[in-house]
Amino acid sequence: MSFISKLALAALVAQGPALPASAQDGSFTISVGFGPTAEVPDPRAGYNGWMSNQTGVTETLMGIDYELNLYPRLAAGIAQSSPTTWRVTLRDGLTFHDGTSVTAQAVVDAIVPISDEAHAGYNARIANLLDLAAISTDGDQIVVFTTNSPNAAFPWTLSEPGIAVLGAASNDYPINATGPYVFQEAIPEQLYRVAANTDYRLGAPGFEEVSVVAIPDPGASALAFEAGEVDMVINYPETDFARIQETGALGFAAPTARLYFYTVNAANGPTANPLVRRAISAAIDRQGIVDAALSGVGGVPAGTVYPAGMGWAAEIDPVYDPALAEQLLAEAGATKEGGTWMLDGAALEIDIVTYSSRAALPPTAELTQAFLQAIGVTANVRVGEYGASNDAIANGSADMFLQAWVTTPQGDPGAVLEALLKSTGGSNAGGYNNPELDQLLADGRTTFDQEERKAIYDQVQDIIAADAAMIPVFHVSQTNVARPGLTGYAVHPTETYWITHETALTE
Repeated sequence: MSFISKLALAALVAQGPALPASAQDGSFTISVGFGPTAEVPDPRAGYNGWMSNQTGVTETLMGIDYELNLYPRLAAGIAQSSPTTWRVTLRDGLTFHDGTSVTAQAVVDAIVPISDEAHAGYNARIANLLDLAAISTDGDQIVVFTTNSPNAAFPWTLSEPGIAVLGAASNDYPINATGPYVFQEAIPEQLYRVAANTDYRLGAPGFEEVSVVAIPDPGASALAFEAGEVDMVINYPETDFARIQETGALGFAAPTARLYFYTVNAANGPTANPLVRRAISAAIDRQGIVDAALSGVGGVPAGTVYPAGMGWAAEIDPVYDPALAEQLLAEAGATKEGGTWMLDGAALEIDIVTYSSRAALPPTAELTQAFLQAIGVTANVRVGEYGASNDAIANGSADMFLQAWVTTPQGDPGAVLEALLKSTGGSNAGGYNNPELDQLLADGRTTFDQEERKAIYDQVQDIIAADAAMIPVFHVSQTNVARPGLTGYAVHPTETYWITHETALTE
């Protein structure tokens, strides 16, 4: 039965639980909200490397453990020989899926295309993180990276899933990597399928095959799980998380570095005024959103970018103060007429966009709408696809874009903020531009003393809060469910690791 027909069948089943009794023929199926972008998604392009890393196909030189510590992965070690030079020594005996050896030259050949605009693996975001002046070899085991400027985050950058170590592609191995699973096929926006690499250096994988199916609607994903059509759901709806565990399903919930936040249109419209942005932020009852949208499963109101307890968070408490919000609107030149705030001769109106593949996003946007309307600000909510929402902010047809990002995907604090808020950031769809913030982000890259770096990123967070450059809402625990017997799995704080060679099902 095809995947599409399976989902059609799942949509018709009764509401009672029907958890699968066993994985068919050693297979394991995972449901997520997003699918692959191409039939052969180059791990270096876009965010393709996340799925190839999550499914155990690709590996990186460095890795991030479950305590957000950096460790050598395919590398045996990394050493800095000058402020701009890093020497990475490879582990002995590494091989690609096709059996060829992993050499320093192979690593160079895999990474160079990331900065080549003419190559399918080109990735401006990652090229900016790497900031390479040169990359070369010193024998077969050592890769020498030279950066354009001193970069304290460089070792952490090498854990970015898109910086995958790849060998020469072929018809049999279109993604020729090193992990415990081998890429088999992808159907854009639908399916990503991998098979066991029985020669994996750390031991045979626990599944013969793993399939990732894209089900954008969280409710449909939950239904498919209960119908036995999928074995695991990543980002299971929080509102149903307690109930589904009563059916015998395994629940996995743990804090992550994922932040739900608003990108604001800082280039035009009402949110180009920082006083209006601050007023909107003060009008949002974050605890109320956490209680309503997350059903108590795990969320913490966010006053700043990083979650408390994960090292980089400044001490900035979330503010809910409707009176302050109205005071700030008045300072922005708005006037209240008949219970409605007016600005420049028209009702102040805020257009909010978001997407539906994470269950908590639409209700968070709708609750924000209600909080704004409670103080007399008209708000509209449009729920669509991620790309359409991002475009709406970029082209000025929306004022606020609610999204959810892991703020320390490489364990380092700078990369995501550079992407989102640096004036030249690749994901700065709102057009925020602050030279002081740009300079601090640059200083954060070039300062190697960790205490000094912490002070710099504290300043960065202070500016973000004072200017409402973005509006944090809450940090969330990831809620995943799986059929009984899953072992060797835990929620990773960066969300970029799912399946290892040790992940398996036991009866």
